[in-house]
Amino acid sequence: MNAVKVYSTGTCPICVKAKAFLDKRGIGYDEVRIDLDREAMKEFSVVTNGARTVPQIVVDGTCIGGFTELTELDMDGGLDHLHPASPGGQGG
Repeated sequence: MNAVKVYSTGTCPICVKAKAFLDKRGIGYDEVRIDLDREAMKEFSVVTNGARTVPQIVVDGTCIGGFTELTELDMDGGLDHLHPASPGGQGG
């Protein structure tokens, strides 16, 4: 299980952008497609406090928001511990 979870749908272009952003940085994530699974939709509603838009991104168990918040968190160094090359990161 990864420290990042991306709640998405199959028709969301910003979801694709968020996943590509994480992929480019080598940050692993679990994708939860809320359009394919009723239980995933229930989980999404609880974890995101009723958010109605995707993507919604959870980092270390905390819902940070969408793509904009993800990029802001990265600029602030909040994802540094998840980069594979960082001490304690996913890769080493």
